Amino acid sequence: MNKFKIIFTMIFSLTLISCNGFIHTVKPALEFSDIDYGFPVMYSKTNPKISYIDQGKGEVILLVHGLASNAGFWRYNIGKLMKHYRVIAIDLPGYGKSDKGDYSYNMTFFVKSIIDFLNDLGVDKVNYVGHSMGGQIGILLAINYPERIKNLILLAPAGFEKFNRGEGEWLKNAVTIKSVKTTNEEGVRRNLQNNFYNWRNELEWMVEERVRMAKSKEFDKFARAVSRSVKGMIDEPTSDKLHLVKVPTLIIYGDKDGLIPNPYLHPGFPADVFKIGKQKINNSTLVEIKDCGHMVMIEKPEEFNHAVLNYLNSK
Repeated sequence: MNKFKIIFTMIFSLTLISCNGFIHTVKPALEFSDIDYGFPVMYSKTNPKISYIDQGKGEVILLVHGLASNAGFWRYNIGKLMKHYRVIAIDLPGYGKSDKGDYSYNMTFFVKSIIDFLNDLGVDKVNYVGHSMGGQIGILLAINYPERIKNLILLAPAGFEKFNRGEGEWLKNAVTIKSVKTTNEEGVRRNLQNNFYNWRNELEWMVEERVRMAKSKEFDKFARAVSRSVKGMIDEPTSDKLHLVKVPTLIIYGDKDGLIPNPYLHPGFPADVFKIGKQKINNSTLVEIKDCGHMVMIEKPEEFNHAVLNYLNSK
């Protein structure tokens, strides 16, 4: 490395440090298989293979993450929930430590993958908890396989908000393989901060994980999964199918959710979206968590855990 490159690197690093106190770009690659979730990981015998955390005993709570996330995003919840239930947190195909291939990554694909996974584990029925995209998957799962779900818990779910054709195309074009791959550290941090009402420095593990993942061998496949997942959510909308959900349902959301409704296409209040959704789903309960953004289970874990346990224990 010549002296000019060294000087440039030092200036670039100091600029990042002065802006936010953190710099992760210069750290080594983090392979998906090496991500630390805080709990041991097991693997299914299904195709695609699904990695999962399995803790506790009793009735099953199945935790399903959202777009561009993984099972480790439930790290603040598993410890509490496993004291009362058997908690299984999965990596959807294309994400985390699960197989990443040339799959469609649409909602029907994810539903089938989850059913195959449950069959592989010999689990007949679950209390399904889905965050964001995981919520939209849960809606379709509840409609098509109601016998496999005891209770449906939708956490800041996608699939409630309706997009017209033009809006849907705009969203698909906004999240491409290239856009996922070329987002720099500050862009990653900004995107993650938008998921929270109050960002705090101890959440920098999310930024570090994502920035270092970008150097991994499987990142191109991950970027493809993210892009196709967005297309899948748009192409298989559920906003007009909510009335078909017949299982008991709990809807949890943060009153300061900055992603739902979409701030660019539908400026408004989260409560408006989720209250309409509740009206469409019979036998549903709505819980609002104050001063909280989209990542409810991370920003307000105690309140989320309490809401889930209170609901399930009342059944």
